[in-house]
Amino acid sequence: MSTQVFSIPEEVSSLPGERVLVLESGRTEKNYWADLWRYRELFLILAWRDVAVRYKQTVIGLVWALLRPFLTMVVFTVIFGQVARLPSDGNSPYALMVFAAMLPWSFFSTSLSEASNSLIGNERLISKVYFPRLIIPTATVVTAFVDFLISFVILVGLMFYYRFAPGWNMLLLPFFMLLAVMASLGPGLWITALNVKYRDFRYIIPFIVQFGLYVSPVGFSSNVIPEQWRLVYSLNPMVGVIDGFRWCILGGESPIYWPGFALSLAIVAFFLWLGVSRFRRMEKTFADLI
Repeated sequence: MSTQVFSIPEEVSSLPGERVLVLESGRTEKNYWADLWRYRELFLILAWRDVAVRYKQTVIGLVWALLRPFLTMVVFTVIFGQVARLPSDGNSPYALMVFAAMLPWSFFSTSLSEASNSLIGNERLISKVYFPRLIIPTATVVTAFVDFLISFVILVGLMFYYRFAPGWNMLLLPFFMLLAVMASLGPGLWITALNVKYRDFRYIIPFIVQFGLYVSPVGFSSNVIPEQWRLVYSLNPMVGVIDGFRWCILGGESPIYWPGFALSLAIVAFFLWLGVSRFRRMEKTFADLI
């Protein structure tokens, strides 16, 4: 099935075997969200292209996707668990606690980094063809999700190694995965739109990701934060996401601080609204600015 874009009268738009899109004033705004579903094939094609490009012609390919989170987990376990002697959650192994947080953080950082440059990387596509531009940054989330699935293999291996059986909480992991997607998309869409106009963000994003790694509870438990600061600490939306992952994977060994989780949930929802609204507002100018 082929898709062509013409500004032609409606009555000649039904040619056999072809799909014609009529561009009219105000039509894009009215049908924007329906167009997102109409262009689902383009979303899948872009997502598959990003995944293929990521691993094509790489010498160690998938091994690197396994090695990077594993080595980060080892370093954090040695520094925070052995040198600083910070406590783990309950009786759970420190390495397992760290890796349970590495999963959502790696997903968040990869999504943010890939999405921020996605529009600039698709400059020719944006300047020539009409489609909802929201498809491009959201397609990059698929690449981060593939990395997440690969890293999940390490988590299963660690649970076998430490003979740590998951509880019923594990069944709720998809909900917290969805929360991680929302937490990534919100700031990701906002920064992506800003990056088209202000290219300085290509230098700021790596700093934000690096800084966020150390202020988020990845190498240590949220329980080490003094009680009077825990609610303020939860203003970081990734605190709720990471605590949720640990609660699912470690079960009762890592209870959730519910007031902080509710605050993180509200912050995630706010940034998602902010990201989508800012992206939509700037979307019309992308073709001229890029």
